[in-house]
Amino acid sequence: MSPEPDPLIRQLREQVSDTDRAIVDAINTRLKLVARLKAYKESRGIDFVDPDREEWMLQYLSRANRGPLSTAGLREIFAELLDLTKREVERAGGSSSS
Repeated sequence: MSPEPDPLIRQLREQVSDTDRAIVDAINTRLKLVARLKAYKESRGIDFVDPDREEWMLQYLSRANRGPLSTAGLREIFAELLDLTKREVERAGGSSSS
């Protein structure tokens, strides 16, 4: 792919790429925190998955969302993120190593 000659397109693409990197970093941070939470809860005999907490989180984020992401879009993203987080934490065996 050749470099984009339009400076505005190039600038916006760089900003999108920087934002994507921040999203990946945030997801990795979230995974590490959830792995720690899972280990802590399991060491105390507490169920890892808490559907009430998940629903509370979705409602909290929906209220905090200022758009342009729709509430439906936010719920879709976080439903997938919650599922992905559970799968990734299981794959890692609950360890918090990177």
